[in-house]
Amino acid sequence: MKAVFAGDVVGNPGRAAVAEFVPQLRGLGVGFVVVNGENAAGGAGITARIAGELFGCGVDVVTSGDEIFRNKEYQEGVCDDRRVLRPANISPLALGAGCGVYQTPFGPIAVLDLIGRVFMDPAESPFLAADRLLGDLSKAARIIFVDIHAEATSEKIALGWYLADRVTAVVGTHTHIQTADECVLPGGCAYITDLGMTGPYDSVIGRVKEYAIHAFISGMPSRLDVSKNDIRFCGLVVDIDEKTGKATAVKRLQLRSGEKVALEHLP
Repeated sequence: MKAVFAGDVVGNPGRAAVAEFVPQLRGLGVGFVVVNGENAAGGAGITARIAGELFGCGVDVVTSGDEIFRNKEYQEGVCDDRRVLRPANISPLALGAGCGVYQTPFGPIAVLDLIGRVFMDPAESPFLAADRLLGDLSKAARIIFVDIHAEATSEKIALGWYLADRVTAVVGTHTHIQTADECVLPGGCAYITDLGMTGPYDSVIGRVKEYAIHAFISGMPSRLDVSKNDIRFCGLVVDIDEKTGKATAVKRLQLRSGEKVALEHLP
């Protein structure tokens, strides 16, 4: 089977990219789609309507990170949808689920959402949280995907190696900048340090560049509206042996709006 992971979906432009490309990828045989949607609602948080929009495009699971609680609608129903995940290693009292097991034609698939600690808000160690949760997840599913939403590349890479023989894929999110280190680690674990952003690239990580530049120069608060131009869909395609749960090949994606998805985009 093939699975697709898309990096941080930013605002309406990012959602438009999901609507454009996910159905095409599904049409080419992609069996499971995970997107990080914590910036999907105007650049911060997610709503029930937007979650439904993503699922309607063919997305199976929405992961997130430190922005997931920014929109109050998360607490008004989104948190009850176990297809929308918040980091599993934040407070156990936080609303929502940090992982889930989903029934598919390829068998059960588990998704685990983790957040890093380096340059981030306090959280339980993602390494220890993975140890704590993977016991039950590995009993429920042979295919296990992990989203590590973190700032430091070293923390993401370390987690990839730490989980390399226990999960199917470890994909990094949060920095909105796609890295070029996609690989299959020994043990059959697909890995990339950051999937990149799904959204407008005529921007500073999705925001109107003039406002962001002004904030850096002046040191003063500035509007950070979502930009609108040069929309791209960024992520990773992973080829998986569903019998073993091991990744066998990967292909990095960066598709511009208007581009047609072809077999050459798949591993």
